[in-house]
Amino acid sequence: MSVTICQSMGFVVSALGIGGIIASTCMDQWSTQDLSNNPVTAVFNYQGLWRTCVRESSGFTECRGYFTILGLPAMFQAVRALMIVGIVLGILGLFVCIFAMKCIRIGTMEDSAKANMTLTSGIMFIIAGLCAITGVSVFANMLVTNFWMSTTSMYQGMQNVQNRYTFGSALFVGWVAGGLALVGGIMMCLACKGMVPEESRYKAVSYNASGRNISYRTGPYKAGSGYEPEVKTRKGPGYEEAPRSEDVGRSYPSKYDYV
Repeated sequence: MSVTICQSMGFVVSALGIGGIIASTCMDQWSTQDLSNNPVTAVFNYQGLWRTCVRESSGFTECRGYFTILGLPAMFQAVRALMIVGIVLGILGLFVCIFAMKCIRIGTMEDSAKANMTLTSGIMFIIAGLCAITGVSVFANMLVTNFWMSTTSMYQGMQNVQNRYTFGSALFVGWVAGGLALVGGIMMCLACKGMVPEESRYKAVSYNASGRNISYRTGPYKAGSGYEPEVKTRKGPGYEEAPRSEDVGRSYPSKYDYV
């Protein structure tokens, strides 16, 4: 029961994380204009991975996509690639996890096969979460670097005021979503450990009887098992050898029969 609960909770948490990664990738508020030096402005700028937008004080918003790929910074394109890889791995992991659920029976699928599928989906979720966290962190590092470079330029005697950008809401969504996907993947891996059938701790060992203790006889006699204690007979004065079982009831000629 605990394995089923762990697997179900891992699936739900991972699904929320993958959904958050998709939402974060599609959002436009990856970077927003810093209004600390100019709180009153008629134009507010914010940027995403796919387009840049301008919102006026009247409420009118205009967005424009990036019509170039080669003109974008290499780190910016790397962030795009990381987010896309995380989404693809997360969706594939969800499909694999659905068929690996212990509460769902599909034909004659064994528990060992479901355990392997659960482990596979868990690894996919972990990689997807790491990709999302890495991509968001790289973009945040770019923002921090550009922010301080713009601040330094502003206070070096330059009269024109440059637009500085700070963290947008999409970054926080991406961090939380990546963490959820990572936690969900770990829970799936833990559930896989409980789904693997336990092997027998004690293995059967066959003992072969020693050949010197096995006696083969024809008729109603049975072969000895080799574990009967050997009977030692003492010979000496006052001791007589007990008759064997096959000699009981047999008559032997006496010395007077030959006279």
